[in-house]
Amino acid sequence: MFRRERSIPLRGSAAALCNNLSVLQLPVRNLTHFGVVHGPSAQLLSAAPEGVPLAQRQLHAKEGAGVNPPLITQVHWCVLPFRVLLVLTSHRGIQVYESDGSVMVYWHALDSGDASPVQAVFARGIASSGHFICVGTWSGRVLVFDIPAKGPNIVLSEELAAHPTSITDIASEPAQGQDCMADMVTADDSGLLCVWQSGPEFKLSTRIPGFGIPCTSVQLWQGTLVAGYGNGQVRLYEASTGILHVQINAHARAICALDLAPEVGKLLSAAEDTFVHIWKLNRSPESGHIEVEHCHGECVPDTQVCGARFCDPSGSSFAVTGYDLAEILRFSSV
Repeated sequence: MFRRERSIPLRGSAAALCNNLSVLQLPVRNLTHFGVVHGPSAQLLSAAPEGVPLAQRQLHAKEGAGVNPPLITQVHWCVLPFRVLLVLTSHRGIQVYESDGSVMVYWHALDSGDASPVQAVFARGIASSGHFICVGTWSGRVLVFDIPAKGPNIVLSEELAAHPTSITDIASEPAQGQDCMADMVTADDSGLLCVWQSGPEFKLSTRIPGFGIPCTSVQLWQGTLVAGYGNGQVRLYEASTGILHVQINAHARAICALDLAPEVGKLLSAAEDTFVHIWKLNRSPESGHIEVEHCHGECVPDTQVCGARFCDPSGSSFAVTGYDLAEILRFSSV
């Protein structure tokens, strides 16, 4: 069971975007950082365990040659082996900051040369894999940035071209020590999933065809790919083969966020039907396949949920954002 904790006030509501919440836990300082997108700005908040807000910072999308300020599409903390960076994507480009948002260390402008005049240009989908940060784009390309141990000498090392439509989300997990272990997945508006092996050159290992429904959020856990879709389904595939193992009609409306607590195999799914569900993933000793058990359902009444994340690796607390909701809701296990 989970109970509602003290919420964290926002200066404005969260924008109606999928995956519109990022959480970074700092156990050493007993702090949790939250990042939420609202129009042309992103709000960063730090909170103590009891939910007392300690600091707020607002970041704005870098101005370009347009009249209107560009809209931000996502904010996400990337935990690399040697540093933590904050990545902000917008309709103009990609901004990389130190983890507290105090210093911008890198800016990459999007090249709209290929886009038709009526096509929106944006970056969306952020994940780190090893010492790389991968960012998706409107064209379906994934930009791979090589990150140095310190300093601003970030280099665009590769562009991955496997998707025909806009990237929606990217997820990764540490490689399991095997050379052949797939450790990153990219998803797009057509529902196509691509599984990659990261390294000096990224290799496409599996393509899982879509079925006409956008895949809005993805996660990886112990070689299992978890995908949430616009029809409310959650599907679990074997990442290395693309075989579908589990299909759950989890929600009545489009899924807007998935998250995993890797230490315990808990899965969080949130959707536009106002519900957040917690599931437990277990690997069957007999078949070796993943089995899913429903643990908890939480309704956030009269709210279009747009972001949800666990706040700790053990999945004992989670946070939720909603459109037109000027606070981050927090829940913890009883």
